[in-house]
Amino acid sequence: MAEENVVVQSQADMWELIFAFGDSMVLKCAMKLGIADIINKHGSPQIAEEISSSSSLDINYLFQIMRFLVRKRVLTSESKDGHTLYGLTHGGKWLLRDVEFSLAPFLEMQTHEWWLDTWHHLDKCVLEGGVGFDTMTSLIDVGGGTGMMIGEIVKAYPHINGINFDLPHVLATAPEYLGVVHLPGDMFIQIPQANAVIMKWILHDWSDEDCVKILQNCHKAVASNGGKVIIVDAVLDPVGRGAFDGSVMKFDLVMMAHTGGKERTEAEWQILLQDGGFPTYKIIRIPALQSIIEAYPK
Repeated sequence: MAEENVVVQSQADMWELIFAFGDSMVLKCAMKLGIADIINKHGSPQIAEEISSSSSLDINYLFQIMRFLVRKRVLTSESKDGHTLYGLTHGGKWLLRDVEFSLAPFLEMQTHEWWLDTWHHLDKCVLEGGVGFDTMTSLIDVGGGTGMMIGEIVKAYPHINGINFDLPHVLATAPEYLGVVHLPGDMFIQIPQANAVIMKWILHDWSDEDCVKILQNCHKAVASNGGKVIIVDAVLDPVGRGAFDGSVMKFDLVMMAHTGGKERTEAEWQILLQDGGFPTYKIIRIPALQSIIEAYPK
């Protein structure tokens, strides 16, 4: 009998694991429907019909969602006068939107399509160690400051000849990094040749005209090597509802005020890259303010 119980319990545990994604998806559903906000607005537990009428929800499907949330201790339930009243647990209050402390934005980010898509490649991370710079032999960080980023890349990929390229007065305070050469210069005049150029939070400092000049010099640096330019910068979406879209809009105004630069939409990036000699590109979304843009020369 004991062995039978172990077998039954192990199967039950496995079903829980198989459907574990459902917990997050139901939380996302509740957040998008504003269930916690509706209950909180009324200030007391509500019957499902009242919650449904507040936002035109299908009452039958809503019952199923509410029942699940009660089991997961997101909602409370109690019977009164033949009705079931639903309230918020302490855990459920973390789904409220218009409060000082909320987990709703984090939930939205974690359950976004592009974030979930990365989980489908988890096995590749184990097999291949993630995305890297295995095929490169030389990489130049344009506007690399004191060289921290190129230093970390070369530490992870010691076969790469790393070049930290910036103005002389910037490099004067740069520490030494194994495998990295600090090279003074001006990106508006000439960029040394390499397999690839990487620029992190550089182009958003500058006007479109200046960016085209920089990209044209990047083109001269990588075109003969069949290389590419890696741009780590924001891709602005004025109507986006992602976790960082609002902050990118604010950064757009910050750049306008401080440097005369701007954050750019994908359409604006496409024009800029085309004019700079990079007609082909791809945008890799990451869970950060910036995205990664890989641009390829003609």
